[in-house]
Amino acid sequence: MFAIFLTPAYAPFAIAFVVMIGIGVIEAVGLGLGQLDLDADLHADAESGGLLDWLGIGRDLPILIWLTSLLGCFTLAGIAIQQVATALTGDTLHWGLASGGALVAGIPLNTLAANNLARIMPGFETSVISTDDFLRRRGTILEGTARRGSPARAKIVDQHGQAHFIMVEPHDDTDAIAAGETALIVRRDGKLFYALPEANALLQPIRPQS
Repeated sequence: MFAIFLTPAYAPFAIAFVVMIGIGVIEAVGLGLGQLDLDADLHADAESGGLLDWLGIGRDLPILIWLTSLLGCFTLAGIAIQQVATALTGDTLHWGLASGGALVAGIPLNTLAANNLARIMPGFETSVISTDDFLRRRGTILEGTARRGSPARAKIVDQHGQAHFIMVEPHDDTDAIAAGETALIVRRDGKLFYALPEANALLQPIRPQS
């Protein structure tokens, strides 16, 4: 049975499956170490109602989980197409034709799967508390360097132990906050937050985080 996945007709789906497993292993290792943040969020406006929202990409679902789901849907759709083609004609379709059909079928399937996954993953919801409650809290820059005009992604843990992911710029024009550094969130403008580097934050009175 597994020998068919080594044939050219099934090769794209075998590759997609291997990549899916690889991403899953990386995610598991990251969670096990407790130090890696491998779930990159795509900074999309949830109110835009555009293509990204339709595809299920947004702040409610990390991009790597969305990609893993897409690879899984592509693999399942491709195998189903080849199995049906074999049953009807006695032979598989060309891998290119089957891949195109699997992509067309896999995208809407993944949209449905991504929306359902987002509903059962409260760990990535940012609506548990008001975003105004992020003010006067400390967050850690996860990747890149936050500069004015060039925000970076940061992680905040609220009083319930819930993780929230926001985009942060320095409060002062001359500051820069590198990945791994902690900063104090001091103000908000829409979905963008402004922060003071830890060294500057020590000079600011803050309310305790319960």
